[in-house]
Formats: sequence, C-alpha cells, structure tokens
Amino acid sequence: MAYQFDFAAVLQHSDLLLQGAAFTLGLTAIGTLLGVGLGIVGAVLRAWRIRPFDRIFGVYVELIRNTPFIVQLFFIFFGLPSLGVRLSEWEAAVLAMVINLGAYSTEIIRAGIQAIPAGQLEAAAALAMSRFETFRHVVLRPALAKVWPALSSQIIIVMLGSAVCSQISTEELSFAANFIQSRNFRAFETYLLTTALYLVMAILIRQLLAWVGRRFIMGAR
Repeated sequence: MAYQFDFAAVLQHSDLLLQGAAFTLGLTAIGTLLGVGLGIVGAVLRAWRIRPFDRIFGVYVELIRNTPFIVQLFFIFFGLPSLGVRLSEWEAAVLAMVINLGAYSTEIIRAGIQAIPAGQLEAAAALAMSRFETFRHVVLRPALAKVWPALSSQIIIVMLGSAVCSQISTEELSFAANFIQSRNFRAFETYLLTTALYLVMAILIRQLLAWVGRRFIMGAR
C-alpha cells in the first residue's frame, strides 16, 4: 500500500519544534561566545609559546579533537557526578559545546595569528602602541579576518552537533523531534521538517556570521 503523507500530525506540534529550535540557537549562541573566547586565549598561548600554558592547551586540543563529541558530553554529564560535580542537562550541554568549540577554534585562530607578518608587530612598536592596542588592532583582528570563514564553518558544525545533546534529555530540536515522533509515529514527516529547520538555522547563522565578519572584523581592519 502506498505511503500516505500526513504533515498535519507533525505541524500540530509545531510549537515544540520551534521551542526546540530556539533552545538550539540559545545553546549555539552561548557556546560560540564562550568557545571562541576560550579559543582566542588558547591561540595566543600556543602561538606565542607562553609556557607552561601552551603545553596544557596543546594536550587539551589533542584530547578534544581526537575524541567524539558525544563521549565528551557523556563524560561531563554522567562522569563528573562521580567526582561530586553535578550539572543540569542545560549546563552539561553548554559546557560540552564550549570545550569542543574552544579546542577547534584554538587551532583555527592560532593559524591566523601565526600568519601575521613580523613586520606589522615591529611597525606597531615603532608607533609606540601599547601591548593591548597591538594585540587588538595588529594581531587579533587581522588574524580573525584571515580565518573567519573557517571559524564560521566550525561554529555551524558545533550547532549541528548539538543534536546529540538530546541523549541527555536536553530539550533542543532533535529532542523535540524524537518526542513528537514517539507520539504520532510519523517518522518521515517529523524528521523531514526537522532537517529543514536545521538547514534554515545553518543558513541563517552563516549569514549572520558573514555580516558580523564584514561589519566588525574585515571592516574594522
């Protein structure tokens, strides 16, 4: 018998899908701000070889980049309570995303910092610029401008990877989709609409990051 599509059974729960999408965007926003901030710190320490922190960040980067995100999430949510550290689903998801993005952005931004010509630093010193002014205008912004497309792509990858947070009952988009499908058994329609929502969010985030890059990174050089 031919399959009968029934999107109405899913759309009647559209509020749950939208709430899940909003939750995912919130996770992504917080994870991006803190993760990129952590990446900037790690990139500076590694690029300028500030010991012993450069080695500490080196171990951290290798550990995170060579283990699955879902294992990191499970370690934080299920493993840390054994040490007396108990986190809610939301806190565990945010922490996992920050740690994961921080490791990848460390290496991405470090590549941008190391691409800065030494002559620019010498010119900044000749102009009597302070260390903060040199870092902000001569190092950080040009470095971010060089790697902004790669960093933007990594942020979107982390947003898409947040789908596994449903495994610890974080109420993001994939959790909402699983809940709806378990009630109406319309798996095709449910996950088709969920896929469409992830696609729309990825495109919107990419456009937003492109605007931020043009307005505050490239345009500020």
